[in-house]
Amino acid sequence: MNVSMNKQQLTAAVRAEANRLGFEGCGFAKAGFLEDEARRLEKWLLAGKHGKMHWMENHFDKRVDPTKLVPGAKSVISVLCSYHQPELFREHASDEANLRISKYALGEDYHFVLKDKLYQLFEFTKKLNGGLEGRVFVDSAPVMDKAWAVKSGLGWMGKHTNVISRKAGSCFFLGEMIVDAVFDYDSPTTDHCGSCTRCIDACPTDAITEPYSVDGSKCISYFTIELRDEIPAEYHDKLGNWIFGCDICQDVCPWNRKALPGSEPRLMARDELLGKDKGYWEELNLQEFRRLFKKNPVKRTKFDGLKRNIAAVRGNKKGKD
Repeated sequence: MNVSMNKQQLTAAVRAEANRLGFEGCGFAKAGFLEDEARRLEKWLLAGKHGKMHWMENHFDKRVDPTKLVPGAKSVISVLCSYHQPELFREHASDEANLRISKYALGEDYHFVLKDKLYQLFEFTKKLNGGLEGRVFVDSAPVMDKAWAVKSGLGWMGKHTNVISRKAGSCFFLGEMIVDAVFDYDSPTTDHCGSCTRCIDACPTDAITEPYSVDGSKCISYFTIELRDEIPAEYHDKLGNWIFGCDICQDVCPWNRKALPGSEPRLMARDELLGKDKGYWEELNLQEFRRLFKKNPVKRTKFDGLKRNIAAVRGNKKGKD
């Protein structure tokens, strides 16, 4: 470490740089074994609540202990980058006839955006610290990003299992730097969900089986993004008008009504992805799919997957013309 800078000063400097780079939050936690999370994850996997996302069974030891993922790791630095656009809540409320894509996928692929910023933050920290070993992650390795965001004080785990921030709501992406430097660590914040059950009550597939527990195999996002097989027929009418992802549990959350808007232009919704009618999506061809979703999360489901989703919601009340 720079001899003229102690860990409190280093922490403050890295947090300030994260803010300058456009992150709405930056928190610090000591790297180590996530005992409680490991127990919950094991129970969740054994119950089959990951559906056919078999990759979640892999690298269990690394998933619950970042020191096994990054040898020599001492700290996990978590960052928060918001994609919140208050006007989209109003637009979607009055635009239920059109087929819908989750708000997180209306801008540029967050993997690219956050990694660009995190690499800059890593180099800044390395220079300030007089050297740094570690890695950056954006939903790209077995890292329990939500658990680390909570441990570093960025927010609390909501009943829908998304992290909620008092300032940013829950419409944000998370990224991490797992490094060998020591910082002044943050403390978790308190839970502010209270007695509210709006997310649980609103879920059309009953995927939120109880507060703080989601059966991933019943989630609309699972059906429309992760599942490679045909969507079970008994769930078609519960998909509403969602053809990629789902925002229902976040749309009804009071904290998103109070959240400050995001500031990163690359994450904001592209106009050409808004207001497309049902006919446009049904006539979508492969060439247009590739053009429209280049560097966009929707490409994850692939062209055939998106057409499958469109066919599955055909005839649903909210998807009718």
